[in-house]
Amino acid sequence: MQIGIIGLGRMGANIARRLMKNGHTVVGYDASAAAVKALEGASGAASLADMVQKLAAPRAVWVMLPAGKITEDTIAELGGLLSKGDCVIDGGNTFFKDDIRRAKALAPKDIAYLDVGTSGGVWGLERGYCMMIGGEKASVDRLDPIFKSLAPGAGDIAKTPNREAADPRVSEGYMHAGPAGSGHFVKMVHNGIEYGLMQAYAEGFDIMRGRNSDKLPADERFDINAGDVAEVWRRGSVVASWLLDLTAIALAKSETLEEFSGKVDDSGEGRWTIAAAMDEAVAAPVITAALYARFRSRSENTFGKSCCRPCGRNLVAMSRARSIRQRMSANEHAVAQVAAVALRHRHLRRQWRSDQAVDYSGALQSGAHPASSHQPVAGRGGPQQEDQRGMDGAAEGLPGASTGQEQ
Repeated sequence: MQIGIIGLGRMGANIARRLMKNGHTVVGYDASAAAVKALEGASGAASLADMVQKLAAPRAVWVMLPAGKITEDTIAELGGLLSKGDCVIDGGNTFFKDDIRRAKALAPKDIAYLDVGTSGGVWGLERGYCMMIGGEKASVDRLDPIFKSLAPGAGDIAKTPNREAADPRVSEGYMHAGPAGSGHFVKMVHNGIEYGLMQAYAEGFDIMRGRNSDKLPADERFDINAGDVAEVWRRGSVVASWLLDLTAIALAKSETLEEFSGKVDDSGEGRWTIAAAMDEAVAAPVITAALYARFRSRSENTFGKSCCRPCGRNLVAMSRARSIRQRMSANEHAVAQVAAVALRHRHLRRQWRSDQAVDYSGALQSGAHPASSHQPVAGRGGPQQEDQRGMDGAAEGLPGASTGQEQ
């Protein structure tokens, strides 16, 4: 099939290369002429209008740009250039409600709109891309050869029992999730889950590393090789995953991870996932805590920390004074006890962390998933946007059409 691809950064260019490798014809466009020239085997376009002219009807145009204004403007321009029966595909990390709005705007012109949550990052060229597709069934079916070529395929993963009657495309690594917006909605939750998994791994390895502290009794200290643990868990363990594979790679290069600051950025998807959970009254404590941990990793000090010290100390001092303690209610006693525990925790953490040059938990996340330490583009309503920058919660820079920034 023939397809146009807009945004030829590492992600967009690799999607184009995988398609060409599987016999498809690509017309590529990027605001950077160098990016267009670098895509060997593709037909380059000088503008969006030029791309549309070079595509045979019914056309398919894949937009791989940062979520936000640049994608919004590009799709709006395409809406004026494309014709009845053509299809716009947004493969970035767009907010799903924007997809719903765009699909409705293009519908009167009989231009189809598909939102494709794309997971696979910079490894997708070789491994393939897991895709979650939203939009009308007719357009999804028409473009199935494109999605099938991009997908990883069944591989050597064992088949899940009792799925004989299920959609076979799912076992190949791509699915039609539902109407417009559903593809990016599923991908949004996917990235929220990724946050929780990364945070759990980071905390676990941090606990193991801390076991060799001289603040512990000598016979309870263990000098555990974190790299060896990551490697052994990759084989037969119930916590094995691709994220663990990346962790093992990072630890094999540097067990201390001292070259990483431990500051971890967040993407719009994490915030949007929590917002969706609030809309649905669904408890999401793990994903929420993981997002807040990222916030904290970027704060050297906060006003709240400064407030907490004198307030907590005063509460504890009051609870220790017999004359005041006798007049305190049960709730006031409980608050004072919590304050005492918090102060003790802070004291211990300062003691233990004095031996470490970096926050190992944060460094593990930014080291195992280097994209997480990059600065993403500011996106919709404040949340920062990421695309597939290594893993899915982080984007590679998209030159040219993306103004050289990260998606």
